[in-house]
Amino acid sequence: MSTGKTRLALALSALLLPAAAASAAGNDTLVYCSEASPESFNPQIASSGPSFVASSQVLYNRLITFDPQKNTPVPSLATDWTVSPDGKTWTFTLRKGVQFNSNKYFKPTRDFNADDVLFSVLRQQDAKHPYHNVSQGSYEYFHDVGLDKLIKEVKKLDDYHVQFVLAEPNAAFLADWGMDFASILSAEYGDAMLKKGTPEYVDTWPIGTGPYALQQYKVDSQIRYIANPHYWEGEVPTKHLIFSITPNVETRLAKLQTNECQIIPAPSPVQFPVIKGNKDLALHSVEALNVGYLAFNTEKKPFDNLLVRQALNYATDKQAIVKAVFPRFRHRGEIAAAGQYARL
Repeated sequence: MSTGKTRLALALSALLLPAAAASAAGNDTLVYCSEASPESFNPQIASSGPSFVASSQVLYNRLITFDPQKNTPVPSLATDWTVSPDGKTWTFTLRKGVQFNSNKYFKPTRDFNADDVLFSVLRQQDAKHPYHNVSQGSYEYFHDVGLDKLIKEVKKLDDYHVQFVLAEPNAAFLADWGMDFASILSAEYGDAMLKKGTPEYVDTWPIGTGPYALQQYKVDSQIRYIANPHYWEGEVPTKHLIFSITPNVETRLAKLQTNECQIIPAPSPVQFPVIKGNKDLALHSVEALNVGYLAFNTEKKPFDNLLVRQALNYATDKQAIVKAVFPRFRHRGEIAAAGQYARL
């Protein structure tokens, strides 16, 4: 299995897959019980896991992806990259022959190229970009990793080479381009929708280079996708992919048991014995690089009071929480600085 296809599988992962899924795949349809409705189909402006699975993991690609075993950067829409000796200039060679999906509003006339990379970066970085304020985008992840200040310039060298000039060397720069917010959107689609006066369609009716295309969305009910017939990594496992939006964890398991869906994410630990005791179900798990934390909004009362925060800190049995939530591998971290959620 190729890296990109493995990433799609893992995106619908940490999952439960029943034996009946094989027959569902044979019928060319796979049903996934999603935890929630997506905030947006544009991962640049989304912030939740269900939104990323429904958008970046299904509809889009990024310049790089990650080896699922080693978690190291490997090519995706970029086939190669070089960095200058001072670590401040990165040049990416882009993959040729990659086609975008189409929808009822637009059919692309060209393949993916450097213009799409610039469009996707500058929309997030440049406050004067015509798409910067579309869908009230705040681009929190782009800003939180510091790319807005780190990138001094991004330029097109030719159709298949893009260069980034940084303010300073940054060890995480390459890995950032494999993150969900770094998904590559179609500049041609953006231009067309801007001229029609419907720029928001770029976010609500997305066009990407990913394995599937959006076919239908019923809010809080269902998302339907259809396979991209021109997907650059080859034929995808099923022609139809359906997200059945099912917020309740018990209902998700019930749907799995009756084969109403073939995959569910994040079962509750208390469900593990039930799952393992059912010969028709399989529990799939992967090691994850997760950070769990509790946060105070120090800009609001009473958490703006140091004594209140200290009292809650002393009253909380942190070790018991860590042991209960992470029974195998765990490490207690230090107090972190305020982040994007300080504004909540």
